[in-house]
Amino acid sequence: MSLDFQQVRDQVKMLGENAPQRARELQFLREKARDLLESNAQNLDGLRQKVQRVVKQHDPTLRCAVPVQESLRVPEALNAHFPAPLLNGNVTILAADGSQIAPDRHSEVNYCLINVGAIQLRLGTPDPPVTTVTSKLFYDEALYTATGTITDATLALLRDLNERKMLADLSEGLTGLTISFTDGPMELWGAKDGDGASEFQKNLTAYQEVLHRLCTRGVTTAGYVDKPAANLVIRLLEVSMIPEDELAGIKQRLPLRGVTDFELFKSLLAPGERSAVFEIQSKSAAQYRDQIALHFFYLNVGREEHPWLARVEVPAWVVADTQMLDNLHAALVEQCRIMGSRPYPYLLHRAHEAAVVSLQEKEQVTQMIAIELRRRGVVVGEQSYKQAAKDLSGRTRYSS
Repeated sequence: MSLDFQQVRDQVKMLGENAPQRARELQFLREKARDLLESNAQNLDGLRQKVQRVVKQHDPTLRCAVPVQESLRVPEALNAHFPAPLLNGNVTILAADGSQIAPDRHSEVNYCLINVGAIQLRLGTPDPPVTTVTSKLFYDEALYTATGTITDATLALLRDLNERKMLADLSEGLTGLTISFTDGPMELWGAKDGDGASEFQKNLTAYQEVLHRLCTRGVTTAGYVDKPAANLVIRLLEVSMIPEDELAGIKQRLPLRGVTDFELFKSLLAPGERSAVFEIQSKSAAQYRDQIALHFFYLNVGREEHPWLARVEVPAWVVADTQMLDNLHAALVEQCRIMGSRPYPYLLHRAHEAAVVSLQEKEQVTQMIAIELRRRGVVVGEQSYKQAAKDLSGRTRYSS
């Protein structure tokens, strides 16, 4: 037995005893957050200026929502909500998703792989969706970066970069309106400091170039975050309620801790509606300036009896163009409705199906490499005894 269920049961019982009180506390905080959203709904300039003071004087790492700049778009009240517009015109939708095989030192051969799948669909035509898949293998020297062996984090960063690059490549030559999206945030995540900083910066520069390509071509692009757990707007509301003379300790001041944006907006947005557009204030905001500055809005893709929110991240050039923003809004709502009671963009689901790498496929690639090396007279390593022992009882999952 690998799990002591009696210990777990005792802890679950304690959790249950504390849960009702914690639920009441969270409900109180949710109501307080809604009141703050209403009372600050039109205080857009004041909030923006206060966030700027906090970042400049107290906490440059502050991560929160900020009302959109007036020079980019007419600011929208914090509690604003907008119904889904109609999707008109000659529209092509591109969706991309990726997966990877991580380096595995327990395997007989060490390698990694990035697999990206994309779906292209022209609306209003009888043409079926077109699937594109690219598979990139990393072996031997390609497994090393300037600071050592490639990490899972670097591999994930490269996957995100290749997803967006595929969208840019597929958009070449397309006419009419093109809407593209990937799964997850648009902001690249990785080691911004320390040993991995140079590798991250190299990939970030390539990513910025891809975004500028999409912008130059007039492609609407977005990142779709299903069931978001972020508190970007909540953090903005916390900033609003902290007195000026207490801002120095803002890192430790989390008066609405436990409340998420999901809970704040799910009762505000009717099915198909989006929230106001917000800019993202973060430490990495300086890496995304001008046309590629990152923004977001919340979108209710659920039903009346079961609201379901997504966070949609978009660059500044989409925010500045009302038609782009409206068409993206409409396209995402239509895509999610195709999936019925579990709303999620249909083409992203299809892209995931094209990109996912199964355990069986991973093992086939491993054997393909091993056979080729042996055919060339190259000695192949052995599987680790640890992994061999695990395999005695049958593998049900891939882990390094």
